[in-house]
Amino acid sequence: MQTHEIRRRFLDHFEKLGHTPVPSASLVLDDPNLLFINAGMVQFVPYFLGQRTPPFSRATSVQKCVRTGDIENVGVTTRHNTFFQMAGNFSFGDYFKREVIGFAWTLLTSSVEDGGYGFDPERIWATAYLDDDEAIEIWKDVAGLPEERIQRRGMADNYWSMGIPGPCGPCSEIYYDRGPEFGKEGGPEADEDRYIEIWNLVFMQNERGQGTSKDDFEILGPLPRKNIDTGMGVERVAFLLQDVDNVYETDLVRPVITEAEALSGRRYGENHEADVRFRVIADHARTAVMLIADGVTPGNDGRGYVLRRLLRRIVRSARLLGAEDPSMARFVTVVRDTMAESYPELVADFDRIESVAVGEERAFLSTLSSGSRLFENAAQAVTASGGTRIGGDEAFVLHDTYGFPIDLTLEMASEAGLEVDEAGFRTLMAEQRNRAKADAQARKHAHTDLSVYKEFVDRGPTEFTGFDELDSEATILAIISGGVRVPTAAAGEKVEVILDRSPLYAESGGQLADIGTLTAPGVSVTVGDVQKIAKSVWVHKVTVDEGQLTEGDVVVAHVDQQWRRGATQGHSGTHMVHGALRQILGPNAVQAGSLNKPGYLRFDFTYQGALSESQRSDIEAVTNDAVGADFAVNTFVTDLDDAKAMGAMALFGENYGDEVRVVEIGGPFSMELCGGTHVQHSSQIGPVTILGESSVGSGVRRVEAFVGLDSYKYLAKERALLAGIASSLKVPTEEVPARIETLVERLRVAEKELDATRAAAVLSSAGSFVDKARRIGSVLVVAEPAPAGVSAADLRTLVGDVRGRFGTQPALVALFGDTDGKVPFVVSATKAAQELGIEAGKLVAAFGPSIGGRGGGKADTAQGAGSDASGIPAAIEALTARVTEIAGDS
Repeated sequence: MQTHEIRRRFLDHFEKLGHTPVPSASLVLDDPNLLFINAGMVQFVPYFLGQRTPPFSRATSVQKCVRTGDIENVGVTTRHNTFFQMAGNFSFGDYFKREVIGFAWTLLTSSVEDGGYGFDPERIWATAYLDDDEAIEIWKDVAGLPEERIQRRGMADNYWSMGIPGPCGPCSEIYYDRGPEFGKEGGPEADEDRYIEIWNLVFMQNERGQGTSKDDFEILGPLPRKNIDTGMGVERVAFLLQDVDNVYETDLVRPVITEAEALSGRRYGENHEADVRFRVIADHARTAVMLIADGVTPGNDGRGYVLRRLLRRIVRSARLLGAEDPSMARFVTVVRDTMAESYPELVADFDRIESVAVGEERAFLSTLSSGSRLFENAAQAVTASGGTRIGGDEAFVLHDTYGFPIDLTLEMASEAGLEVDEAGFRTLMAEQRNRAKADAQARKHAHTDLSVYKEFVDRGPTEFTGFDELDSEATILAIISGGVRVPTAAAGEKVEVILDRSPLYAESGGQLADIGTLTAPGVSVTVGDVQKIAKSVWVHKVTVDEGQLTEGDVVVAHVDQQWRRGATQGHSGTHMVHGALRQILGPNAVQAGSLNKPGYLRFDFTYQGALSESQRSDIEAVTNDAVGADFAVNTFVTDLDDAKAMGAMALFGENYGDEVRVVEIGGPFSMELCGGTHVQHSSQIGPVTILGESSVGSGVRRVEAFVGLDSYKYLAKERALLAGIASSLKVPTEEVPARIETLVERLRVAEKELDATRAAAVLSSAGSFVDKARRIGSVLVVAEPAPAGVSAADLRTLVGDVRGRFGTQPALVALFGDTDGKVPFVVSATKAAQELGIEAGKLVAAFGPSIGGRGGGKADTAQGAGSDASGIPAAIEALTARVTEIAGDS
């Protein structure tokens, strides 16, 4: 049975049982506890916590999930996957243990012809919590399971919670016996490789307190309602029903391995080491595509860093398998083709997905090249010092700072005849992971108690009047102080106010909240911020300036007119810049985030590489042409499918309702899903001045701009600056660029002449150094401080010139500079000196510590730098001592 069919049968089964099918949420959730959605129930948490009333009593879904806690283990065994699909059925105070066990048993054991999965009932086992006699009796009664195939397990295995205070309860897990060829008898307790867990039924009936582990927390008491949360691993069921050994051989994963075989010429199953790399590619390619589809882009922290690691592990694994050419495009294409039946958005958005993935591959291949050079420098320094081992700290820096994989460091070290302090590296990696875990744990906390808002969420959304008016009469529904509802608030207090209607915009969609006032006879209140609860209730954060606010009072809510005017200019300007970007850069330049406020906009978009000056100018010109065209700004509400069919742009990773608001400016020029406030005609935006463009992550660029009066002020300031420069240069403003270019060229010529003069002066001192040579054995040695101000480049030239003056004689020249607190040095030996055992590269270890320096090189020349100029005399002494040891008797 194909994986897509397994998904379809699950949803059909529960829909027939009265469950509402709910689409998968985005992998990216606005939750400080979660990097990515990692369980099927996450999107239903507000219902389980009682913060919101569910719109259904039964629900079913197949949720995209990503777990990244053990990336290093992916591929090493066949049990680890970062991306998986969790099929679940949920009850919110409706049915409980008996029903859910029956539902699961029917789907698993019914024949394929009857819509089930056709599992052999004699091979199914179940587990239950230690004292859950009720569940055990239901298994025996409903499913007919014999007692010997039901095992009791402890809290760590069979008591579920989210790992933080909140809902919890005993669970019952369903296992399938693969047979004696896969392990020993004895059920799940004995061998979880033979007995594979396929479904977990959670009886969510209690609330837990704080704790430190899976089995160390207090049960605070029962929940108001008993709920059901289940999770069936779609991929696990797939490999069992497809009669293959593991997930990597199923219909949606194996094709990626097949593509890797074609690219590398290797065969999966030949040896374990290669198989690990095949599995890394297959797993990570799926995860990366799904993350990019939900709006994640490669970066150096958080979600972006996880994606970057996954993509770079794909590139590295492909190269180790022998695929030298870029391969990312082929892998993501296979993922699209295999997953599209269940996730059609992968087809619609494939150009962007491919662009992000291929861009990161290109960047990493460049990193591998520069990392190789860094490794060679480190290896050279080790060899020069007479060592045989690269330090764990150096390997860690290569890995952590430059993204250079440890397995590549180990491989290259072996080729160079060196070892790597792998234990030291692993220690540093463990310390870093521990720091990251501690940081994550510090950020992880119990879900904020939003129960005070529940009544208003259930009541329905705040009526937003701000599209049509800036002043609205409203009733105070609640006053909240410190998370507690209070009847009044006196002058000087800072509280939250919930109104039945409001013209003040609540922060969302990149637009900052409006500011304004609430007034009534004898009452004056400043509104400094407006936020949404559950995307529906406006919470006004206010300061009572005068009088007393009382729940139930009628007030006039007023929007600061100047603020709103600037905010609408900024938001509409953002749409115009987006339209211009797509016109100049193409359809792959799509929104990846934005911020707009009065007079200013910031727009992030997907694009590979920096914009040229010409592109920036064109974008600004197209934007202002559209502004000057005085396009009407039209808004309308329609259903999501119709909006997409019209070509309306949506923000990736954003969850939209069935009905959406469309903002259209200039017909095809700009049409986006947007709930923000806008001008009525594009000319009201005013001039748009692009301030700059920069990178905010791999494949994501950022444009910043001023709009309206702020744009005018900026241009006026620039004009005054230009006029001042023109006055100083005594030329008309239009001639300033040419005049500056002339001055810069003159300066460049003058600097070259100065460099030549300095170099000549340096070389002229070569003779004086030859005169300072002293004989050690048969070797002439020059070991001296270099002239003041000599650069590292000039130092090498000077040393070469001094050495050349000794001709065929055995000679060693070592000069030490002192430049800006650094101590560059160059050591060079003639061929005759080398034949006597004097090798420049090996001498660095003798004097380097004296100046706090490191370096390396070959037998003829070595160079490096130190940080302690006061140690130069000691370095010279150490160098001559070492030469004396080698050549004293020659």
